[in-house]
Amino acid sequence: MKELNIGALHEACEQLLKEQSELVDLAENIQQKLSYFNELETINTKLNSPTLSVNSEGFIPMLAKLDDCITYISSHPNFKDYPVYLLKFKQCLSKALHLMKTYTVNTLQNLTSQLLKRDPSSVPNADNAFTLFYVKFRAAAPKVRALIEQIEQRSEKIPEYQQLLNEIHQCYLDQRELLLGPSITCTVTELTSQNNRDHCALIRSGCAFMVHVCQDEHQLYNEFFTKPTSKLDELLEKLCVSLYDVFRPLIIHVIHLETLSELCGILKNEVLEDHVQNNAEQLGAFAAGVKQMLEDVQERLVYRTHIYIQTDITGYKPAPGDLAYPDKLVMMEQIAQSLKDEQKKVPPSEALFSDVQLEEAEPPNNLTKSGSTESLSPRAQTTISPADLHGMWYPTVRRTLVCLSKLYRCIDRAVFQGLSQEALSACIQSLLGASESISKKKTQIDGQLFLIKHLLILREQIAPFHTEFTIKEISLDLKKTRDAAFKILNPMTVPRFFRLNSNNALIEFLLEGTPEIREHYLDSKKDVDRHLKSACEQFIQQQTKLFVEQLEEFLTKVSALNTMASQGGPKYTLSQQPWAQPAKVSDLVASAYKTIKAKLPLTLRSMSLYLSNKDTEFVLFKPVRNNIQQVFQKFHVLLKEEFSPEDIQIIACPSMEQLNLLLSVSK
Repeated sequence: MKELNIGALHEACEQLLKEQSELVDLAENIQQKLSYFNELETINTKLNSPTLSVNSEGFIPMLAKLDDCITYISSHPNFKDYPVYLLKFKQCLSKALHLMKTYTVNTLQNLTSQLLKRDPSSVPNADNAFTLFYVKFRAAAPKVRALIEQIEQRSEKIPEYQQLLNEIHQCYLDQRELLLGPSITCTVTELTSQNNRDHCALIRSGCAFMVHVCQDEHQLYNEFFTKPTSKLDELLEKLCVSLYDVFRPLIIHVIHLETLSELCGILKNEVLEDHVQNNAEQLGAFAAGVKQMLEDVQERLVYRTHIYIQTDITGYKPAPGDLAYPDKLVMMEQIAQSLKDEQKKVPPSEALFSDVQLEEAEPPNNLTKSGSTESLSPRAQTTISPADLHGMWYPTVRRTLVCLSKLYRCIDRAVFQGLSQEALSACIQSLLGASESISKKKTQIDGQLFLIKHLLILREQIAPFHTEFTIKEISLDLKKTRDAAFKILNPMTVPRFFRLNSNNALIEFLLEGTPEIREHYLDSKKDVDRHLKSACEQFIQQQTKLFVEQLEEFLTKVSALNTMASQGGPKYTLSQQPWAQPAKVSDLVASAYKTIKAKLPLTLRSMSLYLSNKDTEFVLFKPVRNNIQQVFQKFHVLLKEEFSPEDIQIIACPSMEQLNLLLSVSK
């Protein structure tokens, strides 16, 4: 019995100990939960303390405790008085946020106020003013950076902190705009007055200035904040607009293509490619303004190019000196020869300082030496034709090529193709007109060689442009509409207006009278080749006619007699015809041979003067030589068929060997 009592007592003790342990755990659990609620009074007391400062050591731990309490209570909405306590903690949070906002905003505003109230005489120029703006703000950054970091860390979890961060961002950027806006405007105005006649220097200095502003602003922002904001780029875009607003009126009044193309190069290559691409993050806002400025320059460049083509290429009125061919080429050759002769007389040591040679002259603007077709490999030349010198090109050719070289890297390919088509077409027309004028004033061969030479120059100089010179034009073909209209206006069709079948005249007009859309492709490169081919063919025909026209006419008469005889006409003996007597034929042959002997050197001299390329001269004259040989071959065959050996001796037609020897000087 005693043992049973002891066991029961033991069990009762264990039960009491267990209950005690459970009560202790419950009390601790309650105490832990109550600790969040009990913090309310402590936090509220601290926040209401007049000595509390956001820079004090206990402020950040208190802020962390307040965040923990709000997080805990928010996660237990089933607690008693949950709304009341959550509201009170939120009120405490609002007080804390207000303290942080007030401190940060006051710090930034005081900085701005101090800088705006400074004595202007203490800051002698704008550069020092900008330096002061950054130095003062950088010095103040550590005062608020730790506080801002706390706000940034909590901004993703608690909306109130995100709102506070946005307000601080806005305040910071407002203060920066207040400082920078007038200073940037003043600096841009000062740059404009310093470079009012040099647009390229103005764009360079203005863009360099804004690049530094954007980079400095990003660096200064990182002194205060660790998280980026899109509002910074919005501010910088707004500041860049002030630069754009000043530069745009200047750009749209530039009339020179050289200046506009150089501006394109500066904005596209130096600014966007060199600066922006290497620092895209900091210069993103600046890039938007530069791209807009570049588009304005390109638009102005295209507009001025259209006007330039109309006035300086299509509307070009050549001066007498522009058409002074071949006189100007001969004069340049004489000058080159005199320079050579003088150099031969000068000792080698002195020649180092007077080595001026026509042979070494190179055209500017990367325009290469011309005079040969692409399919030929020119032989080594001891001299350069004066026509190859860039300054000796016909003005419209020079202007066209310089214009295209300026445009090539400045505008879009599609726009370049359209402008190049327009410029080359205008240039070709001007060359045709100049060639005709030279032919009238001098000789036909001068006009033809002038045209051939400059078309060769055009073809060679546009080859390096790696683009298509083809554009598509769309037009309406109204032929069907016209035919259908005439058909419906026919009095015979009036009764068919009201038929209720497919034979109704109005329905036929609507179906058959629809205009067609046609596409036409214009290729300026092929246009140059076509005119070059035509000019060469005309030259070949004219030279052939010059040398053997009388022989060709004689052969044509003989052919006509043969045709008549074969068709039943009277039989004839050629040698008995009055115009085909051996003596007259002899005079005819002698005259042709004399013409070749006298005029061939002049033709070759002209070709050498204009073309100055043996391969080109050989290719161009080869068909002429072949035509002459063919005429004489036909003539030899005719003599053997129609004339006796005695008559052939009287005629004394030169043999093919003699003719080939005479023509061999052209090889």
